[in-house]
Amino acid sequence: MQAVRDGDLGALAILFERHHRPLFNYFVQVNGNRALSEDLVQDVFFRLLKYRQSYKPDRPFTAWMYQIARNARVDSIAKRKREVGLGDQEFPSANLMDENLKRKQELSLLRRAMDLLPLDKRELLVLSRFQNLKYEEIASILDCSVGAVKVRVYRAVQALGQIYSELAGERAS
Repeated sequence: MQAVRDGDLGALAILFERHHRPLFNYFVQVNGNRALSEDLVQDVFFRLLKYRQSYKPDRPFTAWMYQIARNARVDSIAKRKREVGLGDQEFPSANLMDENLKRKQELSLLRRAMDLLPLDKRELLVLSRFQNLKYEEIASILDCSVGAVKVRVYRAVQALGQIYSELAGERAS
């Protein structure tokens, strides 16, 4: 990124190759919409180019990139709400998968539980568990302390477990 900041715009292609899949996965896991996720990935790389002068080499690139990704997602939500008047239900609930396979059922329940989590908790779990970012990077993205991130992740896991248990109880009934 430092090369891009210094004017080597061709280096952005290297960053795209390295980071577009993890970014796409992040967006899909947070918003559940593949087409929107593709658009958001493109928006992030456009913003990386546009705001390249704000990159500081002392901060991890991935933390800076995911901060831009969060901003792009928030801006997209606001824009879509203005355009189509979306309600609070932004994310479709997950479809139940093949009922014959226990693993698929569990994954379906987990996805449904993730969909029911508040957005801030879902995002924390996606960043820490699915994107494998370090707590320090997440703290930088969220502009808070590492201790606060640890507490929030712990609470998000607890909330996910509670929702999962409730969904599993419903399925058993």
